[in-house]
Amino acid sequence: MAINRAKKEEIVNKLKKTFKDAKSLVFVNFRGLGVVKATEMRRALKGESISYMVAKKTLTNRVLDIQKITGTKPELEGELALAWGEDLVAPAREVYAFQKKFPESLKILGGIFDGKYMDKLAMEEIALIPGLDVLRGKFVNIINSPIQRVAVALGEIAKLKN
Repeated sequence: MAINRAKKEEIVNKLKKTFKDAKSLVFVNFRGLGVVKATEMRRALKGESISYMVAKKTLTNRVLDIQKITGTKPELEGELALAWGEDLVAPAREVYAFQKKFPESLKILGGIFDGKYMDKLAMEEIALIPGLDVLRGKFVNIINSPIQRVAVALGEIAKLKN
């Protein structure tokens, strides 16, 4: 379906604002993703404060060409959608979770991370970084481990002396 010039300008302005404001953005190929699955994914992304938008490749490429993003732009093939948010890792992590759930119809093509283009593999590695709560839990466990070992050792010494 053809889009009139005014609508294209509106989309270009929205894309410019998106690329400027987003700390992290993921390029997604959603070929063959049904309406039910897409709706499920959109709701999950919205719950994590991640925006999701289907975009025309020509308009997206036009806006990306005028942005000052370092690195090599990934190849944007198939139907294109963008997922972005304020959290650096959350967009990649959430899209990757759905990529594992629907591997035949959803693929990460690459992205923009902290002002740099990233390829597919880099975005998938970023997606594997656990959430902040999980990282905090691991940190507390690491700090607690030596203290716990000292307590166990002192308990064993107390048993030997009795």
